[in-house]
Amino acid sequence: MTTSRRHVPAAPGGVEEHFESADYLKKRQLRSGTAGWLLLAGLGIGYVISGDYSGWNFGLAEGGFGGLAIAAVVIAGMYLALVLGMAELSSALPAAGGGYTFARRALGPWGGFATGTAILIEYSIAPAAIATFIGAYVESLGLFGITDGWWIYLVAFAVFIGIHLAGVGEALKVMFVITAVALVGLVVFAIAALGHFDLANLTNIAPTDAAGASSFLPHGYLGIWAAIPFAIWFFLAVEGVPLAAEETANPERNVPRGIIAAISVLLITCATVLVLATGSGGAEQMSASGNPLVEALGDGTAAKVVNYIGLAGLIASFFSIIYAYSRQLFALSRAGYLPTVLSVTNSRKAPMLALIVPGVIGFVLSLTGKGALLLNMAVFGAALSYVLMMVSHIVLRRREPNMRRPYRTPGGTLTTGFALVIAVLAVIATFLVDVVAAFFCLLVFAGFMVYFALYSRHKLVANSPDEEFAMLAEAESELK
Repeated sequence: MTTSRRHVPAAPGGVEEHFESADYLKKRQLRSGTAGWLLLAGLGIGYVISGDYSGWNFGLAEGGFGGLAIAAVVIAGMYLALVLGMAELSSALPAAGGGYTFARRALGPWGGFATGTAILIEYSIAPAAIATFIGAYVESLGLFGITDGWWIYLVAFAVFIGIHLAGVGEALKVMFVITAVALVGLVVFAIAALGHFDLANLTNIAPTDAAGASSFLPHGYLGIWAAIPFAIWFFLAVEGVPLAAEETANPERNVPRGIIAAISVLLITCATVLVLATGSGGAEQMSASGNPLVEALGDGTAAKVVNYIGLAGLIASFFSIIYAYSRQLFALSRAGYLPTVLSVTNSRKAPMLALIVPGVIGFVLSLTGKGALLLNMAVFGAALSYVLMMVSHIVLRRREPNMRRPYRTPGGTLTTGFALVIAVLAVIATFLVDVVAAFFCLLVFAGFMVYFALYSRHKLVANSPDEEFAMLAEAESELK
């Protein structure tokens, strides 16, 4: 097969693109028309629902109930604004690259790769954090006499990557069922928790001597900021819905509907879990729990039911985020930003190595057993990607006001500007909570950018869908 190479001098920093053969793209095709908006909504909820079952509660140790509650309200507003902005971008640029595709059009190859890398960091690390929570739930159930979770992590990665390799249609349907079960579990928890609720439990962490400290804000005003990364866990990864665009029927209509439906449900579950779990189990007791919803209910039948169903919730997010990281890696690889072998699909149109390679990395990270540390690392990648995606929305609104947008964000750039400001604060907050985790992620991010600078920016595939969106915009601009 032959390819023709050409320079694109207008690109920031200078990139070299070439056209690949039809056979190249044929080996890198996803199955189209598989999902409608309801499956996409299930996917969006599935990405996140483990955050209701575990992880968020570590924010109680940082800010107490008041600090985490205020942080959750701010972050909920950010995610709502973020989702409305992404709904517009996904309707205008429906491709498997999601955030990378949006930023590539708005910010050029460097901005596109930076955004895709941040998302990839988020989605590669999040399953490792969730795996540790799955281990905690399994151990608390006493299943099969398990006391050490490392091989649970191995089985989880192997089984669910295997299901994804069988094809996206099968995977999305399995995810939808598991997510539905997890939502039922939250309803069971909410009903049972009402009988245990005590208002005094919300503020049972002793105040420190920090500025502004009180029973409501035991760690003072700074505790609100420190709780932000954990508030993000209530919504982390919902922005991954646009990654399913190429596998969706009528993506211009269904992707916006799916992601907006998902965030609507997640806003309700966030408020329910935060208030009822803390009020039932106590802020101090929940602040270090690996399975807070179960411990909040004590030892009764309801606790056992929620424990089993909680495992389904964790599996739903674990399963869903495997899908997300594979599609982000697939898109970056297909366009030449990362080794192109990673985007080859099997006979079921599933990207094999894009599923397996991050899974191996996630499994190794899960062996640390540091769920809170891994959570903060995933949040760093997420918050950084939010900054870049909201900048992309604002840039495209101003630079390409006439671009076709089947869905338009209510409030326009004011909405995404709000999300941008909060996302910047969230990035800074990750350093406040765990400077080692944040700097490690920053180092990995820098390594990817060095790889792009020295090698892959000379290897981009001009006729990949994501690059074609950008080339079309450049051509239109030259004509004008």
